Amino acid sequence: MMSLFLKSLAGALAVLLIAILARSKSVYLAGLVPLFPTFALVAHVIVGTERSAADLQHTALFGLWSLVPYAGYLGVVWFGSTRWSLPVTLGVATAAWVVLALGMILLWERVRPPING
Repeated sequence: MMSLFLKSLAGALAVLLIAILARSKSVYLAGLVPLFPTFALVAHVIVGTERSAADLQHTALFGLWSLVPYAGYLGVVWFGSTRWSLPVTLGVATAAWVVLALGMILLWERVRPPING
């Protein structure tokens, strides 16, 4: 139960930091906070303690692939932010993320490296 509380606290702190930075003169830093590996750390601790080192390697490699959908999301936000309303921009960006993530998952299932562990 304490572990779940600490994970929730980490997420809440990240949201608080984003809100503070969004109001600062360095608003661009609010875009860096979501990239702090809060949830990746949680995933890697769980995988690293419950599975093999090879499984942790696969998790990390797939995490690198996950930068593709995130880049697609950010690209749409960048493009749409001055052209569309905020709800349209974020909706299209989220849809782009979903499509790219599904494509990434399908591709991973076909070409992922074998587990050596």
